[in-house]
Amino acid sequence: MTTPTLDPDAAARIASFGDVPPMRQRGLAAVRAAIESAPLPDEMPEMASIVNAAVPGPDGPLALRIYRPTSDSAQPVLVYFHGGGLVMGSNHSFEPLARALASASRATVVAVDYRLAPESPPPAQFDDAFAATEWVCRNSDGLGLDAGRIAVVGDSAGGSLAAAVTLAAHDRGGPAICVQVLLYPGLDRDMTARSITALADAPMLSRDDIDYLHNLADGDAGPPRDPYLVPAYAADLSGLPPAIVVTAGCDPIQDWGERYAARLRDAGVQTTTTRYPGMYHGFLMRSDTTARGRLAIAEIGALLQAKFANPLGLTSQSPDMTRPRSGDAAHNHTEAELSEGDS
Repeated sequence: MTTPTLDPDAAARIASFGDVPPMRQRGLAAVRAAIESAPLPDEMPEMASIVNAAVPGPDGPLALRIYRPTSDSAQPVLVYFHGGGLVMGSNHSFEPLARALASASRATVVAVDYRLAPESPPPAQFDDAFAATEWVCRNSDGLGLDAGRIAVVGDSAGGSLAAAVTLAAHDRGGPAICVQVLLYPGLDRDMTARSITALADAPMLSRDDIDYLHNLADGDAGPPRDPYLVPAYAADLSGLPPAIVVTAGCDPIQDWGERYAARLRDAGVQTTTTRYPGMYHGFLMRSDTTARGRLAIAEIGALLQAKFANPLGLTSQSPDMTRPRSGDAAHNHTEAELSEGDS
């Protein structure tokens, strides 16, 4: 594998960060503080509304942020899971990507502030992600969303959550998901992958960073073998909804996403795979800073608009996944009852 080089604007962005020590050396508290204190762009895509919601979760209230790009009714929806190795990140720090996805796809984005490890070990993150997707489906009418056009999307560790939710929804008969969007996803645990070996010292995410994040998330439990925690371990990918898989040419986990995409394709799943050369892991978190990042968001949005406009109707769902449970008042929210968020 020829060692790839960063695009000039990507290299300039990396250089602007200065000399950044490995995550292990900085420690989790400092890494978290850095990602949360990073300034947001001065200009982000305008939204018709941004609403914060606290909905029932597996272990108490689950925070969601709902980005609505237009005031149209019955909008398609993207349930979004942010990146951060399952141990960092939030709806605040990943707001630029959530807004960009909403604007480009013309779909409402429901961003999920799932619990973080190591304080909440896996499967807490998956449990929150699946519960949020169920909640969106059950409350779609009250939220003015189209239950027949629900997609899941995630970047990095969030991409693994999106893939896992898709697997579980298929296994459990719902909620119905029309497309899965996996952005440079952390789907595997194979540290011998060619891209990891070749890009062990890659910017933004090194091999040692990957090991460190895995150690934090796994704790004393050791590496998981559950496909809902590591989707690459799923034995059968047939019957899943169409997939959009994005990888970055300078990302050590590039092979993880592309191998999973190949397995989806070989299982008969309609799959679009795009590798963006010259890009580093996490480049979509601030897509506005690189030409290829802006292109990637535009292409992802266009694909989603096409899929939402031309649904295949191949997914199955259980009737009880599309309406509130009888007597379950906690799920009967309307947007008017949710607290208005800061735009």
